[in-house]
Amino acid sequence: MTTATQPIARVKLGAIQAAIWKNVSEKGTHYNATIERGYRDANGNPKSTGSFGTNDLLLAIKVMDLAHTRMMELHREDREAERAQQEAAANAGHQR
Repeated sequence: MTTATQPIARVKLGAIQAAIWKNVSEKGTHYNATIERGYRDANGNPKSTGSFGTNDLLLAIKVMDLAHTRMMELHREDREAERAQQEAAANAGHQR
């Protein structure tokens, strides 16, 4: 059974949403965001698109700004966790 990858965070304003994805590689952790506009088709089924109309653009910019802020917070949290792990390892080495 395969587990679908889920975004680590989402930012949404109205119909515009950004999904934030965590990517870990040998170069470290980095984050990417995808942005989409939700709508319903003629049958009322939820759909999404990467196309934005005139009235969507400023809201899309705001969502991107909020996504950027959240990604910077995630980077900071990663650095703090890494520092805490290094301190714990150093303290464990001193206790021996």
